[in-house]
Amino acid sequence: MTSDLPAVEGGAPVRDEFLPFARPAIGQHEIDQVVETLRSGWLTLGPKTRSFEETVASYVGVEVAAAVNSCTAGLHLGMVVFGVGPGDEVVLPALNFAAAPNTVVHMGARPVLVDVDPVTLNVTPEILEAAITERTKLLVPVHFGGRPCRIEEIMDLAGRRGIKVLGDGAHAIGADRDGRKVGAAADATSFSFYVTKGVTTGEGGMVTSPDPEVVRAVSALTLHGMSNDAWKRYRERGPWYYEILAAGYKYNMNDIQAALGLCQMARVDEFRTRRTEIAQIYHREFDGLDALTAPADFDGGCHAWHLYPVRIRTEMLTISRDAFIRALTDEGIGVSVHFIPIHYHPFYRDLLDYREGDLPVTEEYFEHAVSLPIYPTMRDEDAHDVVGAVEKLIRYYAR
Repeated sequence: MTSDLPAVEGGAPVRDEFLPFARPAIGQHEIDQVVETLRSGWLTLGPKTRSFEETVASYVGVEVAAAVNSCTAGLHLGMVVFGVGPGDEVVLPALNFAAAPNTVVHMGARPVLVDVDPVTLNVTPEILEAAITERTKLLVPVHFGGRPCRIEEIMDLAGRRGIKVLGDGAHAIGADRDGRKVGAAADATSFSFYVTKGVTTGEGGMVTSPDPEVVRAVSALTLHGMSNDAWKRYRERGPWYYEILAAGYKYNMNDIQAALGLCQMARVDEFRTRRTEIAQIYHREFDGLDALTAPADFDGGCHAWHLYPVRIRTEMLTISRDAFIRALTDEGIGVSVHFIPIHYHPFYRDLLDYREGDLPVTEEYFEHAVSLPIYPTMRDEDAHDVVGAVEKLIRYYAR
């Protein structure tokens, strides 16, 4: 039973059972396959991981893919392969998670933060071009929220300027633009299979590229730079022989994760379709709600809808964005914010010469942003509860 009075003010909440912001879609098949792998005796990098790589590569539309233990590891290895180092600049959006800029810093290079398009929240070729200097080594566009960025045009720009492109596809497994999957166009793309993502292995990631040599170079670095991974060593020459060909890393995926990932990849389009259905419910229900700006739809292909980020027009309300989030939580709705701008964090505020006001679109978006729940196990009723809670608060706190 609800009332017009918000729960934070003492009223009845929209939901008695809390709706989490994100929840993985794990079924019995996933559980059975993980248990089967546990019983197989092969738990680390092995045949399931190789099968998972082949499955993702085929889905994306490339020849090979390299499994890693996180999207961050994939970004790091991409930067290693593309030769990023001290004195270089890497251009990436400030509307971002810390993984990519942190990795730039670890490489000894300098992150160059840029703004985003106010409608798509993606970086554009025009924004990137304005930031390129003679020191620019790499562009790292983000497919924000699962909406594909203008990657073909970014690739054209990079080709003219002799720069590589490392796509951040953490949000975008299953997305495509003009029939070409995210992960098939950039010089390399790193995907995330974290627990909240469109496909999950709990933790994990994958690097894809249209150039098989890039992927092979990444793969060679995932297990200490060894000449053969453990699976091949046990099959071919025995457990004792290996050669170190490069100063690699311990970034490999294991077969337990891959077993989960194989099941999830079999449902990737089903998951994306369901998230799209929830997005359409939100679109319809929020249409005409003046105090809220919904994310722009995408008609150039498939949006992955990893996020549904709305902007609360706080100038039309008597409460702040942060207070709105607290009130939604009291209504039984889990929400989040994506992302705190990189230049707002103390480390980057001290490291880089950015101040509030330098990246106005990112900053304005952040001050009003609320990400609403959108995941495949949500029911239509859950989505309508989210809408009901948002509308209830907007009505009550309207100026």
